[in-house]
Amino acid sequence: MKIRIIKKSYSDVIALPTAKRFIPKKPDVFFRSLLKLVSLPDLLATHFECKKVGMEQLGKNEPCLFLMNHSSFIDLEIAASILYPRPFNIVATTDSFVGKTWLMRQIGCIPTKKFVSDIGLIRDMKYTVEKLHSSVVMYPEASYSFDGTNTVLPESLGGCLKLLGVPVVMIRTYGAFTRDPLYNGLQRRKVRVSAEMKYLLSPEQIKQSSADELNEILKREFTIDNFTWQKENEVRIKEVFRADYLHRALYKCPHCKAEGKMLGKGIKLKCNECGAEYEMDELSALKATNTETVFSHVPDWYAWQRACVREEIERGEYKLEISVRILMGVDTKHIYDVGEGVLTHSTEGFHLVGCDGTLDYTQKVQASYSLYSDFNWYEVGDVICIGNSKALYYCLPQDESVSVAKVRIAAEELYKLKKNSKKD
Repeated sequence: MKIRIIKKSYSDVIALPTAKRFIPKKPDVFFRSLLKLVSLPDLLATHFECKKVGMEQLGKNEPCLFLMNHSSFIDLEIAASILYPRPFNIVATTDSFVGKTWLMRQIGCIPTKKFVSDIGLIRDMKYTVEKLHSSVVMYPEASYSFDGTNTVLPESLGGCLKLLGVPVVMIRTYGAFTRDPLYNGLQRRKVRVSAEMKYLLSPEQIKQSSADELNEILKREFTIDNFTWQKENEVRIKEVFRADYLHRALYKCPHCKAEGKMLGKGIKLKCNECGAEYEMDELSALKATNTETVFSHVPDWYAWQRACVREEIERGEYKLEISVRILMGVDTKHIYDVGEGVLTHSTEGFHLVGCDGTLDYTQKVQASYSLYSDFNWYEVGDVICIGNSKALYYCLPQDESVSVAKVRIAAEELYKLKKNSKKD
């Protein structure tokens, strides 16, 4: 999937009016049917099945909040299939509206910016369930997983449940990540996909629980390790490209500690600094071929990288300063290419300058608990996205060795350290 990009000066773009906020629209049966129909080929190809648990507790016409883990694009197709013909509106990112606002509204999408405070979103969701009598589908993790485990949930989620006051249903997918992991460059594997749809919380349970208690329940429900699931269910990946681009997630060598020197290609992951080489088997386990195996489990390797970043921050040594191509999002007509600049990330947060000195944007550490970073964003390139309610800045590193995964980890760890320091 690609996105509409045009060149424009920063001064012209920042002067443009921001996208108008529309009142959510309830999708009619035609568009609900169309969405189900276009989802059918992928679901047939993956022999999709859905198990329902406790769903008899949900009234046929009762609006609810569907919370779903986020693994790949098939998530939307799954929702369109298993919820049909129930009307529902989907919380979607503003960039997905670019060039297709009319269509996105017809299928019931509610726009929001990832990791940017958005009070209007709660208002739109409440309007949807109370006035439109339509359910809401939300992917609270916001971003796809890099390592097959769950990503951070917003602390505001428990409070959101209490404000909505409607039943909560959990949809958990199995095989969606294994079929199409984000790092693998849109190369789909032949894997069966299934889902479990479970009635999780009644309005009464939500009312009786605190926001913190609800957050703990949701944290447990979203906890998953797709690589462990694959091994336990003996889901074999026979495709020879299964380690392609794995270095996007596993960017640091556990042997020589070099960063940006890993290369995933075919079934191999190799460090071009020290020569350490790993092979990924059909169950996605890693084994060193020319040295001692340090990590056989992808999430363990990724967790070690997180620990390394945290230590780097605590020692006061973490700093990123890179040249970037800058794209901007201010409306849903286009993404605007405004030129080049320099992005700095440190214990103070982000600082972006560029466009011949006309752009100077600062974002503090406490602005967000996570970061919108992505691999091969709309087939343009790896991206680091920062910004606020007025504008989003999509920064594409000019140096391909720069890991956007590390930047996301660093943003999360810096936020946690800042939050903990306020408690002391």
